[in-house]
Amino acid sequence: MKNSMLKIVFFAALREQLNCHELSINIEGLHTISDIKKLLANKDKNWQHTFNNMPLFCAVNHEMVDNEHKIKEGDEIAFFPPVTGG
Repeated sequence: MKNSMLKIVFFAALREQLNCHELSINIEGLHTISDIKKLLANKDKNWQHTFNNMPLFCAVNHEMVDNEHKIKEGDEIAFFPPVTGG
């Protein structure tokens, strides 16, 4: 059976906070961005804090999406913190 994978990338301060640039996960059982966030929050306490308590933006294939966006095999999911400027 073929593994259906998603590529997940992390940007800006989020990359340093999680000490992770990117990872691949199996899409089996995952249907939405919310599902991915729940899965990632279960990695450890640092990831749990990040995905349960911090405001994060998400893009799928370079388009901004919300937590209910449906995912599919081969998608590239990007998470990044809000950008502030002055």
